[in-house]
Amino acid sequence: MDLSSPLKPLNSSIFHRTHDLSFSSSFPPFPIKIKTHFQTLKTRKPISLKPTTITSAVDFSQEKRHQEHEQHLPPNSPQRLLKELSQRKKFISPNKRLPPKRFILKPPLDDAKLAQRFLNSPQLSLKQFPLLSSCLPSMKLNNADKTWMDEFLLEAKQALGYPLESSEGYGDDNPAKQFDTLLYLAFGHPHCERTNARHVRSGHSRLGFLGQYVLELGMAEFFLQRYPRESPGPMRERVYALIGKRYLPKWVKAASLHNLIFQYDDMDKLIRKEREPPVNDQFNLVMDISGVSGLDCGAFEMAFTSVVWALFGAIYLCFGMPEVYRVLFEVFGMDPEDEECQPKLRRQLEDVDYVSAEFEGKKLTWQEVAAYKASSIKLHNYTTFIDKLTPSLKRKDFNILPPEDALFAHPRLFRACVPPGMHRFRGNIWDYDSRPQVMNTLGYPLQVKDRIPEITNARNIELGLGLQLAFLHPSKHKFEHPRFCFERLEYVGQKIQDLVMAERLLIKHIDAPGKWLQEKHRRLLLNKFCGKYLREKHLHRFIIYSEEVQDSYEHNRRLRNPATTAVQQAIHGLAYTVYGKPDVRRLMFELFDFEQTQPKAV
Repeated sequence: MDLSSPLKPLNSSIFHRTHDLSFSSSFPPFPIKIKTHFQTLKTRKPISLKPTTITSAVDFSQEKRHQEHEQHLPPNSPQRLLKELSQRKKFISPNKRLPPKRFILKPPLDDAKLAQRFLNSPQLSLKQFPLLSSCLPSMKLNNADKTWMDEFLLEAKQALGYPLESSEGYGDDNPAKQFDTLLYLAFGHPHCERTNARHVRSGHSRLGFLGQYVLELGMAEFFLQRYPRESPGPMRERVYALIGKRYLPKWVKAASLHNLIFQYDDMDKLIRKEREPPVNDQFNLVMDISGVSGLDCGAFEMAFTSVVWALFGAIYLCFGMPEVYRVLFEVFGMDPEDEECQPKLRRQLEDVDYVSAEFEGKKLTWQEVAAYKASSIKLHNYTTFIDKLTPSLKRKDFNILPPEDALFAHPRLFRACVPPGMHRFRGNIWDYDSRPQVMNTLGYPLQVKDRIPEITNARNIELGLGLQLAFLHPSKHKFEHPRFCFERLEYVGQKIQDLVMAERLLIKHIDAPGKWLQEKHRRLLLNKFCGKYLREKHLHRFIIYSEEVQDSYEHNRRLRNPATTAVQQAIHGLAYTVYGKPDVRRLMFELFDFEQTQPKAV
């Protein structure tokens, strides 16, 4: 056996029978030669060697001698303690960090536990009010939630002008019974500590998602009745100046609610910059409890906006739109005549047409709009609701009320959108040729039971004139008669369309957060889809254009898409003023199929 020959490494028995080797003291003549041979092998690097086996044998012998050495050490030896500490770090603190708990998949609940969880949810507790039930928290409030309610809820209700007693004392058939819970969710904005709980975070975002469309619809109806001759462009500027994100903190402070939103900060110390970066919906902001020196002013605006939207969503669900007007103008102190709320000066077309007698020579106040709306709609279990609004609603505000057999669901809003001069279009070619086809496609007139047959005939006549106005493009008569076009109907139709879709999504997706619902809402109501649904029903053929615009649209059909979208929204506005919100739901989800759930014709 030649151990030192470098020419025959593969035939050596050392590498084929490694288990015969031992590096203990039982082989005294070999250690020097073996060590020299291993040094030679490291420099030559043979191809088919297996050094792992030899290395493991060497490490095992060294570890064995080290363990024997440690056994002779005393228990309090520093070497022994350091060894134990290194082994403990090796197993307890691995290099790889554990993933957060929210990324760890949990086994699904079995059917029994899942059914029990849904049955115990407050969202399924109210059958009479499905929209209100869908905005309740997904689980019952815990002790931390009730602690905040006991500490701050009385202050919030006092600032808003509500009774201080608990709302739990109301009957089950009264939606105001859930007002305390919804008011607590409204103040759970993303900056507060309570939003770590999922039921508070989702409940607040869902209320805010509903409240923004409630505010926009309420302000649209108010300004349409207050300024019956004005075009929708200046109205949008007025609305933004009152309830825009930039101006809401001023109204919040006027209502003394800013201390409930940020308990530890003084909003007077905010320094506004001329150019501020945009703030996303997640409020990427770290709160500084000691003050507001490190806070972004835009983030404060987003927090205030979120709370105000959720607050009006809760008020709308429990008390209706009249109470929204009271809180807006009485508690927050919004003034539509404020200089900052006035629109930009622009060239106005001369309006020579008449308006309804109730609009002539005066501007309606918010009390008149709220009282008229409260008396023209049927509120559940609110027979004396008008008397309980506030002392600011005087009895003189109820002198002008809609008659018992009113033609429309919202008669004053209809008269504010459809000018009286539209009666000159009765009997024209469109009225005889196109109106029957349009009414047949839309399913009009609806079956409404009236005590007097003349009321039904009058409603059908006004409905036909409203349909003709909804299909009247501004290029036809606007320069001579500014209100003889679909612009005002389009404005209210866009707002009621947003609110109806928001209510639909809240009821349909009871566990979805507000941000997801907002994106879903935006995708369903894209302008290109609204015009597409109208064209699928072949209603775009009945739009009345001027001759020049008609020729340009024939050469470039893509130019007509904004017009078809506007007519679609004007139809929704007319349906809301004549038959109310249920007819808007029928048009959107049954006739035009905005959600695209109905089977298509082959």
